[in-house]
Amino acid sequence: MLAQLFTSFIATAAFGILFHAPRRSLLQCGFVGMLGWLVYYATTDSMGPVTASLLATALIGIVSQGFARLYKMPVIIFSVAGMIPLVPGGMAYNAMRQFVQHNYPQALELAISTLMIAGAIAVGLVLSEVINQIFRSIRFRPHIKKQSK
Repeated sequence: MLAQLFTSFIATAAFGILFHAPRRSLLQCGFVGMLGWLVYYATTDSMGPVTASLLATALIGIVSQGFARLYKMPVIIFSVAGMIPLVPGGMAYNAMRQFVQHNYPQALELAISTLMIAGAIAVGLVLSEVINQIFRSIRFRPHIKKQSK
């Protein structure tokens, strides 16, 4: 488990370096990726990879928005880097490999799984933004006083 957390932290921080994220954000990027991977790893056996990806990505989005406010940086720095461990790149590669080897049923199964996980990642990001908007509207809504007759 510690090896999983360590490698997800390093992979996320390295992605931040590769795509020129500010140096002062690399530890936070690594933490976001590690947290997302922890949720994915802990829930994938009981809920399946699609639901686990959705939950992990929603958490990544929420934490990324918090870090963006706290460190006064764009949300995308944290959220994109944080999702890197969840991207089903190996599964997409295997789907293409099966297509090339003319193993179409297996290729189609892998391709559909890849698309479902990618869709769950997209929905997770949207869900985190909706949660953020709801939280902000509740938090900053002026208190409306009832008028007495």
